Amino acid sequence: MKILLLGANGQVGWELQRSLAPLGQLVICDRHSADLENPQALSELVDREQPAVIVNAAAYTAVDKAESDVERARKVNAESVAALAVAAHKLDAWLVHYSTDYVFAGNKPGAYVEDDPTAPLSVYGQTKLEGEQAIRASGCRHLILRTSWVYAARGGNFAKTMLRLAAEREQLRVVADQIGAPTSAELIADVTALLLQRIATDVALGKTASGTYHLVSSGATSWHGYAQFVIAEAARLGMPLRATAENIHPITTAEYPVPAQRPANSRLDNQKLQQTFGLQLPAWEFHVKRMLIELNN
Repeated sequence: MKILLLGANGQVGWELQRSLAPLGQLVICDRHSADLENPQALSELVDREQPAVIVNAAAYTAVDKAESDVERARKVNAESVAALAVAAHKLDAWLVHYSTDYVFAGNKPGAYVEDDPTAPLSVYGQTKLEGEQAIRASGCRHLILRTSWVYAARGGNFAKTMLRLAAEREQLRVVADQIGAPTSAELIADVTALLLQRIATDVALGKTASGTYHLVSSGATSWHGYAQFVIAEAARLGMPLRATAENIHPITTAEYPVPAQRPANSRLDNQKLQQTFGLQLPAWEFHVKRMLIELNN
C-alpha cells in the first residue's frame, strides 16, 4: 500500500509518520513539498505518486486569523481539498481528511452525531465544511474524520500554553462555558492507521466504510476543567509551577473576546466510528497524562 501523507510536520502529521509507516510505502510531504495553496500542484503530485491512500493532515488552523484571511483559509481548507478529492477519485484511491467540531453551531444540548445539521460560526468552520462537501461531491472513497481540541507534546496548543502561564503567574482565568473533548494527535494517528489497516484487510468493510466519522476522546470537559486537570497533573509530576489548579478561575466566553466565534458545545458522539471499526476510544484524561509525562521527561 502506497500512502501519500500531506501536512507531515504538523501535530497530527508528525504522529501519522510513525503510525502509518508499518502499513506500506509512505511518501512524506510537508508544506514545502506539497503546497496547500496550489490546488493544481497537488493534483500533479497525486498523479505523479499514484498512491492507494492520500492522508491529508494539512489545514489552515489559525481560527482567529482566518476571519481576516478568508481567501487563504478557503484555498487551503476547501479548494485544495477539492483538488485532492478529484485526484483520488480519478485513481480510485482512498482520501483520509481531518475536519472539526467547528462545522457545528454548538447549540445542541447533547453530543453531535455525524448527520446533524451543520452551521459553522466562523470562517475556519465554514471553509472546513466546504472541504467536507467537496470530498463528498467528488465521489471518491473517503474517511472524513471530525475531531476536536487537538493537542500533542510537539507544537503549540492550549495545554502547553496553560503550563507556560502557570509557570509565570499565580492566578489564571480560563473560559468555562465551552465544552468538548481534548483529543491527542497520538490517538488520532493511531486510530487512522487502524482504520486503514481494517479497510485493507476486510473486503466487505472496505466496500461500506466510506463516509464521515467523529474521532474524539471519550468524555468531555470545559476549557477550565481541562486547564485544572493539566495543572494538577503537572504539579503531581513535580513540574515547576506558580499557579495551582485551585487558582485557575472560571470565566465566560464573553469575558474573553476573540475575533472568531467558537461553538459552546463541541461534544462529538464517537459511537459510529467505534461500532463500525470495533474500537474503544479512551477517556480524554488518558492521553493528557501521557503528554505531560513526555513533556516532563
